[in-house]
Amino acid sequence: MSEVILPPDGAPVPVSAPTYDPKAKLTLGAACWALFEGGRTPYVILITIYIFMPYLARTVVGDPVKGQVLVSQMQQFTGWTVALTAPLLGASIDKLGGRKFWLALIVALMVPLIASLWFTRADGAGLSVTATLLIAYVIGVLFTYSEVFHNSLLIRAAGFSTAHKASGLALSLGNAFSVVALGFTAWAFALPGLPSTASWSWLPHAPLLGLSRALHEPERVVALMSAALFTSCAIPFFFFTPDAPKSGIPVLAAFRSGAADLWRMIKTVREFRDAATFLVSRMFYVDGMTAILIFSGIYASGVMKWGPLELLVWGIILSVLAVLGGFVGRWMDHALGPKRSVQIAIGMATLGMIASLGMAPDKILYFWHWDLAAHANIWTGPFFRTVPEWIYLLIGFNNAVFITAHYASSRTLLTRLTPPEKSGAFFGVYALSGTATVWLGSLLVNIGTRVFKTQQGGMASIILLLAIGFVGLTFVKGGGRPDEALDLS
Repeated sequence: MSEVILPPDGAPVPVSAPTYDPKAKLTLGAACWALFEGGRTPYVILITIYIFMPYLARTVVGDPVKGQVLVSQMQQFTGWTVALTAPLLGASIDKLGGRKFWLALIVALMVPLIASLWFTRADGAGLSVTATLLIAYVIGVLFTYSEVFHNSLLIRAAGFSTAHKASGLALSLGNAFSVVALGFTAWAFALPGLPSTASWSWLPHAPLLGLSRALHEPERVVALMSAALFTSCAIPFFFFTPDAPKSGIPVLAAFRSGAADLWRMIKTVREFRDAATFLVSRMFYVDGMTAILIFSGIYASGVMKWGPLELLVWGIILSVLAVLGGFVGRWMDHALGPKRSVQIAIGMATLGMIASLGMAPDKILYFWHWDLAAHANIWTGPFFRTVPEWIYLLIGFNNAVFITAHYASSRTLLTRLTPPEKSGAFFGVYALSGTATVWLGSLLVNIGTRVFKTQQGGMASIILLLAIGFVGLTFVKGGGRPDEALDLS
């Protein structure tokens, strides 16, 4: 597909199509582009999902149900802000010209805000709950803006021939850094000094740096770790990754032109019924999948009574299994076609969600009461000692694999439903569909938790989003196996 340059007058000028060289290697600039994302991703894993937000909801707020309500409200406001602003930013970005200035400003704001979460103390001596949630809201919006600017530099950083390599490296580094950060936190701060780990000679005798469990410093230190990791990985990007040239277009004019382009993209998609139906369906099911990820740590902390150590180990295991999800999605795409692959992923995530709602430390799948006093522990280690915990782990394994698989298959499905010459417009709206209703899952979790006054009531509302997305896909024609697509042509 030809690159299109938009000069100040807005008239598109096609230039020569890029050539593909399968032997091309990643440049230093491309590697630094990937490193930037690798250093940014651990914030989501350490802060949003597994460690800090569960600590805030259960320990600082003091009531897991109320904590889930407050966090869902924050995510809801973040989603509204992103939905109203990120699509326009994405459509205007080519006209804004250079990206590094804006990214540097975003990083300069994000890093101290992330580090400041260290001061969220359970005894109320530091940041208040309201202040912490306000900071998290700002970080969440800036995080999305950083994605928009950073993603837009992929082709300039890596070129057409190695863009897929840089993108894959970025995802791999994000998972790898997250697993290493979780593992280090467990080894350095969570496991040392526990009676059940006294014989584990490979552990320090006490938490490193003198961190205090009584002050919940092992949970809070992940804020400093995330800020330091993001900073160290962002610096090479600003030195070695090439920037887009200056456009010379004033900022307000760039946004006006971007708004017009955004409207043209939406009108283009409306002409293709199956693709439009898919994108609308995706708005619902992707929001449900995202909500499962965002609230899984808070839910496990409150319902299963898991502490930071259990959540750390859980996060490590699920992050590793998420890699398997990419292979599962690729296999299902080939064997069944991406449409069936996405539907299977939604169905399995829905079953996992239903199963998790029936779990508790003394209950298995709704109806099986588990008397902890009458049954011996599976082992004497410091975490996951009971049968209900292990079954909950297996449910988490299911979700990790199929939620990851659906992300991969959804991209493939869009390519099967759209003409290649219009892929730019469709992927523009694809990005829009991922942000337009990003607030909906958090809103439903908030409403469900308030109405039923339980965490289960809030999480059950996610099933509605998954169901709507699943049913919507049944009206999409196409997206079968590659050989079926050839037969139809």
